[in-house]
This record gives sequence, structure tokens and C-alpha cells, in this order.
Amino acid sequence: MKKLVKKLILNKEQTNTLLETNTQNNIIVKDENENENENENENENENENLLTTVVKVKQNQTFSNILKKYIQSSDYSFKIINEINKKFNLKKLRANQLIYFYQNKKDNKLEKIIIPIDSDINLIIKLGEIVDVEKNILNRTIEKKSQEYTINDSIYNDGIKNNIPVNILIKLIKLYSFDLDFQRDIRKETKISISYDSIIIDNRDEIFFGDINYALIEIEGNKLEYFKFITNDGYTDYFNRKGENVKKSILKTPLDGAKLSSGFGMRKHPISGYNKMHRGVDFAAPSGTPIYAGGNGVIEFAGNNGGYGKYIRIRHNNEYKTAYAHLSGYKKGLGVGSRVNQGDVIGYVGSTGISTGPHLHYEIIFQNKQINPLKLKLPSGKILKGQELERFVSEMKTIYANHLNLLFE
Repeated sequence: MKKLVKKLILNKEQTNTLLETNTQNNIIVKDENENENENENENENENENLLTTVVKVKQNQTFSNILKKYIQSSDYSFKIINEINKKFNLKKLRANQLIYFYQNKKDNKLEKIIIPIDSDINLIIKLGEIVDVEKNILNRTIEKKSQEYTINDSIYNDGIKNNIPVNILIKLIKLYSFDLDFQRDIRKETKISISYDSIIIDNRDEIFFGDINYALIEIEGNKLEYFKFITNDGYTDYFNRKGENVKKSILKTPLDGAKLSSGFGMRKHPISGYNKMHRGVDFAAPSGTPIYAGGNGVIEFAGNNGGYGKYIRIRHNNEYKTAYAHLSGYKKGLGVGSRVNQGDVIGYVGSTGISTGPHLHYEIIFQNKQINPLKLKLPSGKILKGQELERFVSEMKTIYANHLNLLFE
């Protein structure tokens, strides 16, 4: 698939850019959220015999419903869907997903469908007597970017003014949230220096952004400097120059903007009315609020668990586990055995199981016994040693040298 749209899509929030008219390309762009009788622009497609329609999937809309507009035969539609599901679960289609339909200009017969199923993977469906479905992995180019700016207002607002990508700013704020109170600690003239990956996908005309490789926040001469490093056990994490993990091992509060609604200890149960030990803490938050992994670890349970409702438990090491209850749902793709990093979204606040309303019940388990998360003396994160430390120092020097070269080239 050659270039369809010449505008860059800088992030997922800007997907609607693709739905604007581009008079230099031969595309019918069709927004399924809009009135179908609205005027649509047609131009020449790269293939003179094909007309392209770009469909944006609506909330809760199925591929089958979309396909009805192009295929009249229910048997043939079933055949197409069945073949696609062998390579990609169509239930994973998300709202605002773009799907490309290619019709023959002479008879409007649908000849091909392309579904981008990942940032660098297209699912290509060729239609005929035989429905041929194949995955096409697109070439990607990773470019290192380095930028610096000074804060006059806030990390976020000044970052936007200095053309730092939004999702990189969000990652930066999360990364430093263990060490800084952004309302109290950040002052004017605070220096920000950052290096990150910019990912260009061939023939996709989109720019994605990967990990932060290096970050520095300097406040009145005090430096907080972090380097990306993949540890021997496969976790992507951040360390200072001494090889000390900049994160604490377990979060006390694994979601944003939550209000503590019930503490740890004996209480009168709000539903049964009996006095009972409450072996965790409850955080009231709107249904659907993202829940973050409290630390690096492996999911050892994900499913319904009695009165806990939808429940996840993560094993962090031989001593610590965390548990999350009453979820409304789980992050797609996660299950038992999945490895997660601290701060990854694992699920969403809900009210499943025995619950009086939307909230997260959160437990920290130490040596198989629940302890009070709010009184936990957090152990410091991993400290690199031996050959792992030597590898980190070597990679750290390379990252820093590349960062300076990009800044001053």
C-alpha cells in the first residue's frame, strides 16, 4: 500500500487528521460517525482501476456490520470473516480503527481490504473465489531525537511549546513522579533535557514515539538524571549513573486522582454489616479509570475471584505480590504469565463482585500475608551489580554521547 494520505499522524489522538480531505490523493474518506449523505471527495487512487474508501470504526461497531455495505452475500461475508479470524481476532477492532476498502471503479466490486492491526503490521485481504489473508510487516526506521527546554510555566505546557510530543511528555512526568512533587518542586528556569525514539513506518505516513532513552531535570543545580536500560531479566527500566533504579519497587497508590475510601484494618462491612478485617485499601474512582501495575512482575492470576469480582494478582519477587479487585475489565492482551512493568495499565476500575460502587480494592502481599500499603516502608528498587552494572555503564556512556551529539549537531 503506497502513500494514502500525506499528512502525518503524530499520535493516536490525531487519527482524525486522516479523515480530512486531501485533494492530492485519490481517496474517498468515509467517517462512519457522520451522515452518509454528506459530500465525499474522490480523487485518483494510485491504482487507476481501484477506488479507496477509508472507514473509521464506531464505538461497539463490528466488522460484519461494516462489511454489509460492500458485500451482499452473507455466505461470502462469513467466508471473509472466518479467514480473517484465522490471522487476527476481529473482536480486537477498536473504536477509531481505520479500515481501507478497495473497489473496482467499473463495477464497484470489492477487491481488497487492508486493516492496520499494529503500528507496523497490515492485514491484507485479497478477495476472489479464494479469500487470501496475509500479514505484511512494514519496514520501520528508528530515529533518535534530543531536545532541551527551560520551564517558565510547567513541564507539560512548556514541553508543548517546544514541540515535545504529548506522549513523551506523559512518559516523562510518570518517570519523575517517584522523586518530584510537580506542584511544589518545579520552579521557573528548571532545565529539561530529553532523548527519545521517533519511529517512522514505511508507507504508513505516521510517526510513532517509543521510549525515553535519557532524561534530565535540573532544579537550581540539583540534577535528576535517568538512563534507559534493559535488565538481565528482560525489564525495561531506568537507572541513575550509579546503577540505582530510580523507581521504588511497589506503588502505594496504583491509579491517578483516586480518593481513599476505606483503610486497612477492622471495619463494619458495608454490605454484610458484620465486623470484618479489611486486608487492603479501597480507592474510590470513576468506572473505567486505568489501574497501573504496582511494580515490575508477572501476572499469576487474572479472572473472577468470588467477592473480589474481576481480579488480578501480580508476583513481583519471592516476597512481594500485589492484588487488584472489583475491576470492570482487563487490559487487552494481558493474562496469566504476562510480564508487566511498573506503571503499565493492567485493568480498569469497576464494581464487580461484592461491591457498593466503583472503586479499586488494592492489596500488597508480603510473604503471603496482606499488609497495609499506606504504612509500607518501600524497599528501594534494583541496584545493578557485577557484569550487569558494567554493561549498564557502557550503554549509559553511549546514550549520553549520542544525546549530546544530537543536541549540538
